[in-house]
Amino acid sequence: MICAAAFIATAGEEPTTKDAVKQPTAAELKPLQGAWEGEGAGGKCSIIITNNSLYYRNAQGWYQTTFTLPAGTDPKQLHATIKDCSPPSTNAIGTVVYAIFKIEDATLTLAEVDMSDKPPKTFASATSHYVVKKVEPQEKNTPPKSNSPRKPQG
Repeated sequence: MICAAAFIATAGEEPTTKDAVKQPTAAELKPLQGAWEGEGAGGKCSIIITNNSLYYRNAQGWYQTTFTLPAGTDPKQLHATIKDCSPPSTNAIGTVVYAIFKIEDATLTLAEVDMSDKPPKTFASATSHYVVKKVEPQEKNTPPKSNSPRKPQG
């Protein structure tokens, strides 16, 4: 979630009551959870998904969103609302990005139509694509693990 701010900063509005979607269940969220890295719409990027929060970073900046997963859609949809972002894109706060997604072979593919208040109908019809692979989170400031046992000094 791949690298143009377009994925997260597309124009849109909060869903209205008639369009409101329920919060995703733990079972629906489970396949999305974790750290993802890859490319799309302009370069390298990373996405971290925790519960229904999505954090997106690329060379141009970052976006923090919350999302819903409308039930019964094919392909699956993800509606992300921007809660915070890096300057100068702060005017994107409150914007809803409508995307479709699929997960195959530990690869998450997200697609959206720039400046649209609807998700694309197919991956082929999307104007922006993001393809990221699941990665293990990197632990910072921890020493490398050694496979060899320590020998007593003496």
